Amino acid sequence: PAVPGELADAVIINTCAVTAESGRKSRQVIRRLKEENPGAVVAVCGCYSQIEPEEVAQFGADVIFGAADRGKLVEAVEKAQGSRDIDEPFKRREFEVLPAGAVAGRTRAMLKIQDGCVNFCTYCIIPYTRGRLRSLPLSDAAAETAKLDREGYREIVLTGIEVASYGVDLPGKPGLADVIETVAEAAPHMRIRLSSLEPTVITEDFCRRLAATGKICRHFHLSLQSGCDRTLKAMNRKYDTARFFRATKLLRQYFPGCALTCDLIVGFPGETDEDHAQTLEFIERCAFSAMHIFPYSRRPGTPADKMEGQLSNAVKAKRAHEAQRIADKMHREFMESSLGQTLPVLFETEEGDGFSGHSDTYLRVEAPGEKLRGSIKQVRITGVDGELLTGEIID
Repeated sequence: PAVPGELADAVIINTCAVTAESGRKSRQVIRRLKEENPGAVVAVCGCYSQIEPEEVAQFGADVIFGAADRGKLVEAVEKAQGSRDIDEPFKRREFEVLPAGAVAGRTRAMLKIQDGCVNFCTYCIIPYTRGRLRSLPLSDAAAETAKLDREGYREIVLTGIEVASYGVDLPGKPGLADVIETVAEAAPHMRIRLSSLEPTVITEDFCRRLAATGKICRHFHLSLQSGCDRTLKAMNRKYDTARFFRATKLLRQYFPGCALTCDLIVGFPGETDEDHAQTLEFIERCAFSAMHIFPYSRRPGTPADKMEGQLSNAVKAKRAHEAQRIADKMHREFMESSLGQTLPVLFETEEGDGFSGHSDTYLRVEAPGEKLRGSIKQVRITGVDGELLTGEIID
């Protein structure tokens, strides 16, 4: 509602379905907002309504969209037609161009360059909700980036569902390195940050071309999921630990001092104590700067949900705790390794007598100064205060 206590005329709920828990929360929100706003037009979109339209309809949604054509959602809400037509994900051919989203006080923008995934990892529902691979044409990527550069943004984040597959649907099949070079050329005043990468895309040529732009932030998020080859195979991942480790070595060779982060799933069906031990050993070997650790969550509709060897919540929680303890240690070590270094920091928010922002390694940094918002300054790191680095501007 525009005013607290007033009822909304329309409610739009963007749902998630990546885990069974996110689906449950989506259902709760739909029911609650429907009850709190009787008479309002209730529109539901996103991945959960893509795969469970009938269930969403039972909760009284008036407008139901899936994970595409969101540009038409407002029109549908205005008309309040009560349509329950859901697009079919595997019939989508066009890339849905969305306006670049602004974050961090209009200093950083996010540009979606890719949608869809056909990897069909056994634990993941995304291919069934997002459909075929679609990519933003290079000319559109250049035009949108140039516009953001003119508007004063200093950093652009290239996002997508599976950006490593960028361009397979476009004429000439340009690759991820091609769109990154295009964006770099179109953005003379912006640095470039990448979203999650599959290790298979990280080759020597890829790293060489990215480094040559001189604009890539030294922060790379890699999709690991497990540090055990047997588990990776059961997950239907397209690499093994040797290939993953080679990717980390290449990134550190071409981007010295870079931050490497990852996602990890523990307690996958059939994962043994030995498999888990191999994963713990592997993540220490990779020396990640930060990790996102998830106990495996069963997702109906995925092959993993029907696998034998489902583990108890207690076992999964224990393994997540053990992995998190190692991740916390590596994170502290990476933070402390920044002491004495000079890092480029994009300042975003005012903090007391100074400003804070993020380094190219995506660490939060605070330094004294005035009118720093939206500027990139070289900062010598002098201290570590929990999750915050402190320093002084040297230029």
